[in-house]
Amino acid sequence: MTTRFTIAIDGPAAAGKGTISKAVAAHFGFAHLDTGLLYRAVGARVLAGDKPLEAAQSLVAADLEAEGLRTAEVAQAASKVAVIAEVRQALVDFQRSFARRAGGAVLDGRDIGTVICPDAEAKLFVTASAEVRARRRFLELSENGSDSDYDTVLADVKARDERDMNRSEAPLKPADDAVVIDTSDLSIEAAIAAAIAAIKDRQG
Repeated sequence: MTTRFTIAIDGPAAAGKGTISKAVAAHFGFAHLDTGLLYRAVGARVLAGDKPLEAAQSLVAADLEAEGLRTAEVAQAASKVAVIAEVRQALVDFQRSFARRAGGAVLDGRDIGTVICPDAEAKLFVTASAEVRARRRFLELSENGSDSDYDTVLADVKARDERDMNRSEAPLKPADDAVVIDTSDLSIEAAIAAAIAAIKDRQG
């Protein structure tokens, strides 16, 4: 029988969910989808002049490989298009189809366990304090040659949290049955180990 097992991993920016999701997918041999990339790709196309809904409806795989999707400017554009209900709906089917693929799937984002895959077999909510997340993002930007300063990054993180948590469509919050992992004081290895243990517990 073909195995279908969906792991939904949600959380705010720079909490570590991307790193954890990749490690979890590799550990279990599942396919991985960073759903934030879908919104970043739409945001990048909007910055290039496209209308948000048209960009979402015509998104192709190549858009997810575009250069510059990890920049702060694209991240802000992604957060802004993500509050548009029609944009979110246009991307839902793509995500749900991926989630139920044969062989298992890991999806990380902001509304996977609550909206996209409410029936996922395992749900995690990865979080950390805004200050810790801003410090991580600031170091990442610095290593990439950005001249951003910590206070600006912290303000951006808090503004993004505010938008994500208070939007009317699919606000960022843990699913009722999600296992919450706070990575503020955890090493990457410890956070990954906690995630794998939680998922194994759901596998029974």
